[in-house]
Amino acid sequence: MSKDAVSSAPAAPHTSAAPRPADAGDAGYSKDLKARHVNMIAIGGAIGTGLFLGAGGRLNNAGPALALAYLVCGVFAFFVVRALGELVLYRPSSGSFVSYAREFLGEKGAYVSGWMYFLNWSTTGIADITAIALYTHYWSTFTDIPQWVLALIALAVVLVVNLISVKIFGELEFWFAIIKVVTLIVFMLIGIFLLVTQQDVGGQTPGIDVITDNGGVFPHGIMPVVIVLQGVVFAYAALELVGVTAGETAEPEKVVPRAVNSIMWRVGLFYVGSVALLALLLPGSFYSADESPFVTVLSRIGVPAAGDVMNLVVLTAAMSSLNSGLYSTGRILRSMAMAGSAPKFTARMNRSQVPYGGILLTCGVCVLGVGLNAFVPSQAFEIVLNVASLGIISTWVIIMICHLVFVRRAREGLVERPSFRLFGSPVTEIVTIAFLLGVLVLMWNDPEIGRRTLLLIPLIAVLLVAGWYGIRNRVGRQPEQEPAEPGK
Repeated sequence: MSKDAVSSAPAAPHTSAAPRPADAGDAGYSKDLKARHVNMIAIGGAIGTGLFLGAGGRLNNAGPALALAYLVCGVFAFFVVRALGELVLYRPSSGSFVSYAREFLGEKGAYVSGWMYFLNWSTTGIADITAIALYTHYWSTFTDIPQWVLALIALAVVLVVNLISVKIFGELEFWFAIIKVVTLIVFMLIGIFLLVTQQDVGGQTPGIDVITDNGGVFPHGIMPVVIVLQGVVFAYAALELVGVTAGETAEPEKVVPRAVNSIMWRVGLFYVGSVALLALLLPGSFYSADESPFVTVLSRIGVPAAGDVMNLVVLTAAMSSLNSGLYSTGRILRSMAMAGSAPKFTARMNRSQVPYGGILLTCGVCVLGVGLNAFVPSQAFEIVLNVASLGIISTWVIIMICHLVFVRRAREGLVERPSFRLFGSPVTEIVTIAFLLGVLVLMWNDPEIGRRTLLLIPLIAVLLVAGWYGIRNRVGRQPEQEPAEPGK
């Protein structure tokens, strides 16, 4: 640790900081992720189908106030990632928050956080392959191919990419992010031009009058804005990938702070900025959940092939999400397996230093999604998306609890805080946790989706308790090097 970091940390009472515990799950990884990979993965985590596709239906329901919802959720998402970034600089780990939960909350905390994260990404993976199949059907060439076949092909392609090497994963995410960023920048430039020149957009003159003449910022009241918070929080899922990638980059102390700090302005520019621009161009009633809001605008000004281009971008965003999900769960499950709280085979690595066991387990769950696409293709997306939201909220809450314990131990002189810190502790963590739990409570106001999702919590709790009693006798007793087998 640098002298600056030491000098800025709180003075220890009379004890020296304990050595940082090693995570057996960190052994055997390559360090092939470069700074540009991690930076663009951070961008990719902040831009996905939640913006490119989901913003349309949310604008229709909540109106221009959606921009405020993205801003509020974005601030709390930044707090979570900032807290995780501090933990990463304290001790980089591919096990990320699961490894920190093990250190600060014990094995039960690591068990709950790991399996809830797996629940998030495995169900998100089902949503992703469903979305990919739906987007591919947009083109007439693929209309006759069954949705489940397209979903299976997408899963197979991303699986192969993940198994080859982490460098290939990083490169693919880098270019996925480039496509998304360039698309948003081009759209925003077009939107700003339309605003400045007052060009007609489908019979509407863009500007503040579009908002004031159609019910104002809250055209349907506050409750619709509250209801969409669940979906907005889910839109920010994957920001925590910055913590997972830190274990496979050579210089996390340089890369992570830069990536974390840049998240805030990216959120402000790409999410809040683009949604505000959409609200200024057309009334919320013009948008729908069935079409990307960007396609809606571009089609109304006569941009040729706007639907084809944006469909390709949304398809890219879904592929990126699936790719990230397989990557992160593979690493998280390996950390858990080395401690005995996940199946032993999920700790295995191939010659390319990729934890293929955990990746294959996640793919196995996604195959169930292929089945959903075969039997209930029209409902597959909604069925799994709501379950995933529970996983991401629980993960973020656990990250903030870990940070609270970390700061408390730092004040006791047991650990040493890096100079890169979450500000305002412990108030920031407590307010963030309260907000995330509040989102869950407010979901009850949505009887169609939110209430059904909340009713799953007791079932998930029962499964977690049953699982813990099934594996508790072997937790912490796994031989550290037995499952690695990098040569196989």
